[in-house]
Amino acid sequence: MRYEVDFLVLGSGIAGLSYALKVAEHGSVIIITKADASESSTKYAQGGIATVMYSPDSFEKHISDTLIAGAGHCNEESVRITITESRDRIKELIDWGTNFDKNKSGDYDLAKEGGHSEYRILHHQDNTGFEIERALLERAKNHPNIIIKENQYTVDLITQHHLGEIVTKSREDVECYGAYVLNQKDNKIDTYLAKFTLLATGGNGNVYDTTTSPIVSTGDGQAMSHRAKAKLADMEFVQFHPTSLYNPKEKPSFLITEAMRGAGGILKTKDGEPFMIKYDKRENLAPRDIVARAVDSEMKLRGDNHVYLDCRHIDKKELMRHFPNIYAKCLEIGINITKEMIPVVPAAHYSCGGVVVDSNAQTTIKNLYASGECSCTGLHGANRLASNSLLESLVYSHRGAIHSISLLNSVKIKSQVPEWDAEGMVLNEEMVLISQSVKELQQIMSNYVGIVRSDLRLKRAFDRIGLIFKETEELYNRSVMIPELCELRNLIANAYLIIKMAMARKQSLGLHFSIDYPPTH
Repeated sequence: MRYEVDFLVLGSGIAGLSYALKVAEHGSVIIITKADASESSTKYAQGGIATVMYSPDSFEKHISDTLIAGAGHCNEESVRITITESRDRIKELIDWGTNFDKNKSGDYDLAKEGGHSEYRILHHQDNTGFEIERALLERAKNHPNIIIKENQYTVDLITQHHLGEIVTKSREDVECYGAYVLNQKDNKIDTYLAKFTLLATGGNGNVYDTTTSPIVSTGDGQAMSHRAKAKLADMEFVQFHPTSLYNPKEKPSFLITEAMRGAGGILKTKDGEPFMIKYDKRENLAPRDIVARAVDSEMKLRGDNHVYLDCRHIDKKELMRHFPNIYAKCLEIGINITKEMIPVVPAAHYSCGGVVVDSNAQTTIKNLYASGECSCTGLHGANRLASNSLLESLVYSHRGAIHSISLLNSVKIKSQVPEWDAEGMVLNEEMVLISQSVKELQQIMSNYVGIVRSDLRLKRAFDRIGLIFKETEELYNRSVMIPELCELRNLIANAYLIIKMAMARKQSLGLHFSIDYPPTH
């Protein structure tokens, strides 16, 4: 099948849906999503979304907190854009039907998380992302100009390469014409041609063995952009959330939101001793990179497979009111958080880097935009401040929408794009080759490219990933397309980029911590 549309949106989280709702007022929109439309990282965001609502908080305080968390690596222009535009974007979310918790006086019940100097986190109990996804998806499904196509796997972006053209000048000469998409219902690859394409494909958490990311987070947008010659940056800055529920049988790992530490939760060793004071004067409210390294250090020093988060001293009614889903989840595995400590362990959680975009969410490829976790705006720098990610998606999708709408009448659809060529491909019967390669890759990344790194570990990871890449490309070049093979290929590309950029950074900075380059402060 062949489709033509004004705006093609790849992904159905907050970044994709908010962009789609805005551009749909000016043209036709198709949203492609690889699973159910509701299945995105947005859905799993527990803590909330940050903005300045009341005094004594201020934009300057929020900006300062973001810059400090980013370890001096943030793009200050991006930080100022995001923070100063945040309140207007969140008001739109509320107008679109999102409900945030309020206190008895009718004001928004703001929470505080690690790295924040004030209470500024809007939330809906402990499932804020689920509430945002519900409101946006409901609105998108009812919009006459939006078509949502579920269970469609985007294989690759369409550029001049698919027309047989060679781009010889620079990557800025590459143009995007849409995407080739695998229809998982009939296993045929369809051609989607668009004036503008938005990457809103989320993160790459599944390059690691333990992650809070949903199984759909395989870095598809980052990998496709890399193959299309887009610029990517800061991929080495992978944020590990300090507190995922220690439950080895479960994947993805269940997140224990940072808001629990904001509410008074204390990290302790197995024998009940608090330890964060040894690592930072802010103790349990230090930024995530510091807390994750502290937890990792305590586990290694003691030989333990987890630490504990103690919330027993928090008022039971408050605990139940703010964190009902965490209470229910822990109870499910036999832990009553009002009486027992929660076993927690760090897990890969968020990628601060990705496809480089400008202040209008434009990538270095013409007519290709990116927003959300797959992008790199410079907001997060070397370490994301808690609850800034949903905010970033809203702000940059809004800016991308305004910019692409302004160009709508000057861009034409490239109708001469050929259909996908699957001649000579055979159905791959060796699924075990794919599943085993995924396990190997995840183990390599977790063991060698995790919270603490070294030159030797990175070199070993680079060599091992190179072998998996070679084997997978041989399989890919002779196989009929299936999502599992495409995802493996994309995971390899993401692992390669993370390792390569980590090897190039000869310093410990934020989330990239190397024993060969001790911090200077």
